[in-house]
Amino acid sequence: MEIHRKDSRKRAFMPVIGETMATQTKASKIQKLTALPGVGAATAKKLVEAKLDTVSKVAAAGTSKLVKLGIQAAVAKKIASAASGANKAASATKSVASKAKVAAKKAPAKAKKTAAKAKTAVKKAPAKAKKTAAKAKVAVKKAPAKAKQMATSAKNLAKKAVTKTKKESSPHNKIGPSRSTPISKMSWFKSLKK
Repeated sequence: MEIHRKDSRKRAFMPVIGETMATQTKASKIQKLTALPGVGAATAKKLVEAKLDTVSKVAAAGTSKLVKLGIQAAVAKKIASAASGANKAASATKSVASKAKVAAKKAPAKAKKTAAKAKTAVKKAPAKAKKTAAKAKVAVKKAPAKAKQMATSAKNLAKKAVTKTKKESSPHNKIGPSRSTPISKMSWFKSLKK
C-alpha cells in the first residue's frame, strides 16, 4: 500500500508542476497588471483573458476597449490613463538606458581623442609662446607712435566740438519763441483755443 501512496503522490504532484509552469506566466502577468491603480485580481484576469496582458497593451487598448470588456467607464478611464503613464515612463527609462549604453561605449574613444588633443597642445605650446612674445615686443615698439596718433585725433575731436557748440549757442540759430514771448502768442496755445 505504501508504494501505491507514493505513486498517487507522484501523479498528483506531476500535474501540479505542469500547471504551475503554464500558469506561472499568467500569474506574473496578473501580478504586474494589479500594480495599476483600479486593477484588482478579477480585473487583471479579465485583461489577461482578453490578451491585454502587458501594461503597454492596456495603454494601447484605451478606455473604450476596457469598457467593452465589462469594466466600468470611470474605472476604465483611470486604468487607461495609469497604463499610458506607466508605459511612457517605461519607454523613457528604456531610451535613457540605451543612451547610457551608447555613451558608455563611446566614452573610451572620446577619452583617447581628448588625450591626443592634449598631447598635440603640449607639443605646440612652446612655439605658441614664442609667437605671443614676438607679438608683444612689436606692440611695445608701436605703442608710443599709437599713443601720439590717439592724442592728435583727440585734439581734433575737441576742436570740432568747440566749434559746434559756438555755432549752436549763437542767437540766430535758435528755434521757437524767446523767453519774453507771452504764452498766448505761442502757436501751441493758439491751436488749443480753437
